Amino acid sequence: MDIQEHLDGTAVKVKIQPRASRNRIAGELGGILKLTLTAPPVDGAANAACIDFFSSLLKIPKKQVEILSGHTGRTKLIKFYGVTKDQLMRVLNT
Repeated sequence: MDIQEHLDGTAVKVKIQPRASRNRIAGELGGILKLTLTAPPVDGAANAACIDFFSSLLKIPKKQVEILSGHTGRTKLIKFYGVTKDQLMRVLNT
């Protein structure tokens, strides 16, 4: 999986599948993390659900999760401020 470590955090590419039966990490697809969300892809609902999901998963405030690119698409680059690559890998592998 392609995880980019920055001085102030970590970024990862995520492919979102909206309108799924539940919110969960569904594995890896071509080096991109796959995430299923129950939210529909309208009015930013899926983006908000994505931020909520990762905030809860990593136990960090929502303001530390930012969608850097892909706001209107299914593939997004998400940055986690104050989270190291090792911390992210530990959470994703459990």
